[in-house]
Amino acid sequence: MAVIVIAQAHGQTASGYDAMLEVLADKARQAPGFVLHSAYCVDGSWQVIEVWRSKAEANAFYARQVVPHLPTGVHPKRQVHEAHSLVTPQAEAQAEPQEQPQAQAQAQAGEATRPRCPLP
Repeated sequence: MAVIVIAQAHGQTASGYDAMLEVLADKARQAPGFVLHSAYCVDGSWQVIEVWRSKAEANAFYARQVVPHLPTGVHPKRQVHEAHSLVTPQAEAQAEPQEQPQAQAQAQAGEATRPRCPLP
């Protein structure tokens, strides 16, 4: 059964998150059971959402790949929930993802398309 992992990473910074993503993104894409990863900042705290095909695969990746790269003092609080449903694109629709209209407008206006988390 697919699982949704939600992690709250209090104390994480934008540069810390970006450094981890640079190291881990390709490893995640190649990891057994990986479906998606997304992160955002709210009220000065990083939130990470991932979807995996199983809890065992999610936990194995976290233990082997994420934990060794966590910055000092950052200890994410993880929750793992069984997904009730998971809708994915059809194989031919998995080509290059399209930018959202808001991101296109920001890029044309010269604004950053990735929101930054303010430092606490």
